[in-house]
Amino acid sequence: MTQTEQQLENSLISQLQDLGWDKVTIADEKDLLVNLKRQLEKHNKLLLSDLEFRQVLNKLARGNIFEKAKTLRDKVDYTRDDGTTGYIELINQIQWCKNQYQVTHQVTMTGKYTNRYDVTLLVNGLPLVQIELKRRGLEMKEAFNQTNRYHRHSFSAGSGLFGFIQLFVISNGVNTKYYANNPVNRRDFKQTFFWAGEDNKKISQFSEFAEDFLEKCQLSKMITKYIVLHESDQLLMALRPYQFYAVEAIVERVANTQKNGYIWHTTGSGKTLTSFKAAQILTQSSKVHKVVFVVDRKDLDFQTIKEFNSFHEGSVDATNNTKKLVDQFADDTPLIVTTLQKLNTAISEERHLKVMEGLKDKRMVFIFDECHRSQFGETHRRITDYFDNVQMFGFTGTPIFADNAAKNALGKRATKDLFGECLHKYVITDAIRDENVLKFSVEYIRTVKRKDHLEDIEVEAIDTAEVMEAPARLEKIADYIIANHDRKTHSREFTAIMCVSNVKSLIAYYELFKAKKDAGEHNLKIATIFSYQANEEDADADGLGDADDLPDESRPVNKHSREKLDKYIADYNAMYGTNYSTKDSQQFYGYYKDIGKRVKARQVDILLVVNMFLTGFDSKPLNTIYVDKNLKYHGLLQAYSRTNRTMGAKKSQGNVVAFRNLKPATDKAIELFANKNAQEEIILAPYEDYVKKFKEATAKLFAITPTVESVDELLTEEDEAAFVQAFRELIRVKNVLDCFTQFDFSTLPLDEQTFADFRSKYLDLYDKVRGEKEKEKVSILDDLDFEVELISRDKINVSYIINLLRDMLNKKPEEQAKARKSIMDVLDTEAQLRSKKEIIERFISQHFPDLPASADVGEEFDSYWQARKQEAITSLSEDENLKQDGLEKVIGTYLFTEKTPMRDDVIGIMEKRPGLRERRSVADRVIEKIKAFVETFIDGVD
Repeated sequence: MTQTEQQLENSLISQLQDLGWDKVTIADEKDLLVNLKRQLEKHNKLLLSDLEFRQVLNKLARGNIFEKAKTLRDKVDYTRDDGTTGYIELINQIQWCKNQYQVTHQVTMTGKYTNRYDVTLLVNGLPLVQIELKRRGLEMKEAFNQTNRYHRHSFSAGSGLFGFIQLFVISNGVNTKYYANNPVNRRDFKQTFFWAGEDNKKISQFSEFAEDFLEKCQLSKMITKYIVLHESDQLLMALRPYQFYAVEAIVERVANTQKNGYIWHTTGSGKTLTSFKAAQILTQSSKVHKVVFVVDRKDLDFQTIKEFNSFHEGSVDATNNTKKLVDQFADDTPLIVTTLQKLNTAISEERHLKVMEGLKDKRMVFIFDECHRSQFGETHRRITDYFDNVQMFGFTGTPIFADNAAKNALGKRATKDLFGECLHKYVITDAIRDENVLKFSVEYIRTVKRKDHLEDIEVEAIDTAEVMEAPARLEKIADYIIANHDRKTHSREFTAIMCVSNVKSLIAYYELFKAKKDAGEHNLKIATIFSYQANEEDADADGLGDADDLPDESRPVNKHSREKLDKYIADYNAMYGTNYSTKDSQQFYGYYKDIGKRVKARQVDILLVVNMFLTGFDSKPLNTIYVDKNLKYHGLLQAYSRTNRTMGAKKSQGNVVAFRNLKPATDKAIELFANKNAQEEIILAPYEDYVKKFKEATAKLFAITPTVESVDELLTEEDEAAFVQAFRELIRVKNVLDCFTQFDFSTLPLDEQTFADFRSKYLDLYDKVRGEKEKEKVSILDDLDFEVELISRDKINVSYIINLLRDMLNKKPEEQAKARKSIMDVLDTEAQLRSKKEIIERFISQHFPDLPASADVGEEFDSYWQARKQEAITSLSEDENLKQDGLEKVIGTYLFTEKTPMRDDVIGIMEKRPGLRERRSVADRVIEKIKAFVETFIDGVD
């Protein structure tokens, strides 16, 4: 028999009591406040009068989730009855086990609606952890959605004490996850994590999770030490288990030994956050004089400082030059972020040595980012020669082993030779399993056919410059990319990078793409960047990608390469209205930063490179890499990993399109950095496997709804939910199939029209749920995730409809009727056009028949659209009693910042402010209407 929610709840409370939690009965907020006073008095060893407690309560009621999290970690002052100032500690962060622990359940809170919460964990009387349980067999997303609904309905009721929640735990008994508390619109189910053991083995069974994670000291440590308050985004970030174990290992190493060590956490697993947390905890140790975080490139210096300061404002000052770095070594700066180059200069140049001399015996910790780079060997030797009392820790996604070590003046040096023992490991297979990064879909494209019928996909020996750089071959590849780029990037919703073997090839490719664009063969935005130094090809010879990213002014320049790059930068300037060049290093560095920013902002379709941006560059919208160069070991995995950051449901994998036979090198890299049996875990299954999955999903769909019409005959919400889940699985598989070059609907058991008709019914159910959102939960469908982004296509927008209307204008009546039906079908099946359907239908029925044959349909529709848009703004301002100019300003700000309007901003444009009690619900209603207006009149119009 399936375990009920009540049974799960009872088991948990009993288990928590065994773990030392005191069970307390709290029916409502009144009980909560009585208990809070008692617990704060007990924790602080004092008594509070009612007046004193009221002052404390007033301070606790202030602020949003982020501000309350800061309050929790601070002391609350109040004026004692005798006029002196008293201080209340809300949680002991230093000795985190020394707090008061209670568990309660079924607390009833009344806000917009009345809600009863499952299980609440109280620390010193404050609700810091909320646990939501679902019976076995239900989706985890339902519990996640329920916490969101509670947040909207009642968390801020009364004194707002539920705003102090730091962590949510959700479980259906067999699967259990945790996540940090944040505003509902900033929460993402992808940011919910499983807990794990030190060996990364997932702990998903709820009783095991509770035993480990909810143990009093462990939970307190998690809250006080391992939740990061991200200052710039005003968000709480809970560390994942592997980040927790890595930091613990480094801290333990420093506390108890003088040994070094390294952390092997795969690319894309959040090493910056892990290293920041380690550095932050170490700076609080009386044993450590300074912590120095070392990056290997100038751009990462600025990037890391920005990220560190976003985690904790003012934690790091920029070391703009070596003198500033030396000054920071000499003053009381606890945490320094610098580059290898500046550090080398500080400990080797005569003029700095006098200041640095006094630090030789001080206990310092050096943390190296991306410590697989070849430059670390030399710096490592200099640091150990110069400082007598340092510990060094490295972070890498791809360690150097004997197999992939490059030889330099010091010989072959593996990561363990430099740093000693690996303290924690989280490899790519772990990250894919945890859905922290995506799998790769690797396609090897045949580009050379020889007379003896041997192709380059099978024979590596033909890899000669003459064959691989032949103009006909490069043109064939360019044509392939132009033909397939939209398929790979979901109609340019995502972006791509292309890496080639040398600057000569890059120049040839760039000019090919440019000529084809000028000839009208494509409209892709292609940008490029490369180092213009002499012998820039040499660095590529080993395929490890260890070349410098930015030019070194002390090295000779290749004049031809530099002139070409300046020409291409001029194209870039014309495309984006910028003014960069290679005139000096600052100008070039400005270009380097700008191009990176535009790739992340999806303003560049394909970035063409030799070595740059293939390591250390994180861009979530980048989903495809085209490879026409030899790569191997860490160079290969680093390059592929540019594509596999998670970003919404539509980005289902990172696409690798290899125009060379990289299969043996790919297999070897996977074997080295995961294990030889890890192919299936890292590389997406072949096309045929996904066709099979599609057929299986179709069979399940037909078992529930044999025809499109049968969706309307579903009797219960349970039946509708079964249809939603079955069709959702189908669209997930279809989303992956879309990216394969050989995808063709005719090979599937469901034709394109039937798929579109089912999609229309699916969206009808989605609309039904959205229409009921204003009510308290009335539908079990409300908690299902429809993943609508999977069924919206960027190309199908209002402009697309206008083009169909243009075609329809001069057709015969029977052809017009046919065209009109196809437009109506599109309006039904495209997610982002459904909100516009009624307005477009009205234009077609009321205005279109009267248009003369010479009319400009685009202009006619635009003036009609603008009139409807203005009517909608006027109607919204009248219905909600808003100042119209203020409303337009709020909408303008929303469009510019892409951030949901604040309640205070909305209340500020009301002609008459609502009373305090209904202020929140009225503001929320207006915000939803503003979002609906933007969705209808602005999103998907261009």
